[in-house]
Amino acid sequence: MLPIGKSTKQGKRGILERLDAGEIVVGDGGFVFALEKRGYVKAGPWTPEATVEHPEAVRQLHREFLRAGSNVLQTFTFYASEDKLENRGNYVAEKITCQKVNEAACDIAKEVAKEGDALVAGGVSQTPSYLSCKDKAEVKAVFRKQLEVFMRKDVDFLIAEYFEHVEEAVWAVEALKESGKPVAATMCIGPEGDMHGVPPGQCAVQLVKAGASIVGVNCHFDPDTCLKTVKLMKEGLEAAKLKAYLMSQPLAFHTPDCGKQGFIDLPEFPFGLEPRIVTRWDVQKYARKAYDLGIRYIGGCCGFEPYHIRAIAEELAPERGFLPEASEKHGSWGDSLSMHTKPWVRARARKEYWENLKPASGRPYCPSLSKPDGWGVTKGTRELMQQKEATTEEQLKELFQKQKF
Repeated sequence: MLPIGKSTKQGKRGILERLDAGEIVVGDGGFVFALEKRGYVKAGPWTPEATVEHPEAVRQLHREFLRAGSNVLQTFTFYASEDKLENRGNYVAEKITCQKVNEAACDIAKEVAKEGDALVAGGVSQTPSYLSCKDKAEVKAVFRKQLEVFMRKDVDFLIAEYFEHVEEAVWAVEALKESGKPVAATMCIGPEGDMHGVPPGQCAVQLVKAGASIVGVNCHFDPDTCLKTVKLMKEGLEAAKLKAYLMSQPLAFHTPDCGKQGFIDLPEFPFGLEPRIVTRWDVQKYARKAYDLGIRYIGGCCGFEPYHIRAIAEELAPERGFLPEASEKHGSWGDSLSMHTKPWVRARARKEYWENLKPASGRPYCPSLSKPDGWGVTKGTRELMQQKEATTEEQLKELFQKQKF
């Protein structure tokens, strides 16, 4: 019987020490979607001012991911750059500064990480400045403002995540490497590559040459699609004779009908995605496939709740040597169902049943797939230019006219 809730390793070790030793690193899940559902984040801007406004909510979500098996807690600093906080009329930066948001995020993550064997990763993501065609120096200055806080708070390592353009991701890695800390870099791309058509393998090569020790993908696509992309990255690195650890943090939504830009093109984004949510059994299969592919940093992004992370930790418990603390009340593959009142439910207390289940949607008049809205816009397009003022009624009318329905 595997022990619950603790690693057999002693002492706090860094991210590269763990990966060098062949250990599996379990990441956490998606904060902006989870906290939006709970009423703490505004859909649209997706900015993390909740670290200042509702720190108890952020703290609790960190704690749930830790208990579910995460041994990396990312600071809730997604879209916490100064330009994003003030973009599209959000005006958060006027009352809650970039510095305050990032400082609070670091403090909360570090506080919870001490409750377990977890590392804290400071994260930066793509910027409105890049999409508005600001130059390299200006964009890197945006990253450095966040980096200053991460250095002062002494996070364990850094992540450049959620980049659609490899050029901007490289700039982010270069800025973060100035810290001297290990850097991971993940792009929100699929097998087609970045928004300018740079293939995944070449993206990985550029990121490693820029200084990233860990590369992979996050967000925009489901687990199966993300694994296809990471496989292409792995092949690109092997062809270039470069070494890096691989990382995967996909969506918890099925997206087989997505185009190049992923789930944000789906008409269901962001308020009608629940029918697409992956089950915990889907996640266990994902974790095993990721491990078999050679990925050793395995987590999730938007839609990934603590129970999804627990599924990763339970599937890989034999390799890790322990079960997550949250498994105490759960049991593996539904064996706790053996205590259910109804005999037909007790008959489901086995791995084979859940492994082979084809869940019904319960929606007889709904299509199985959607037609993505993708308009083909990217860096430099007028609609993507940074705008501090709120979107006007006239601008909205223009967009409504472009919409297909």
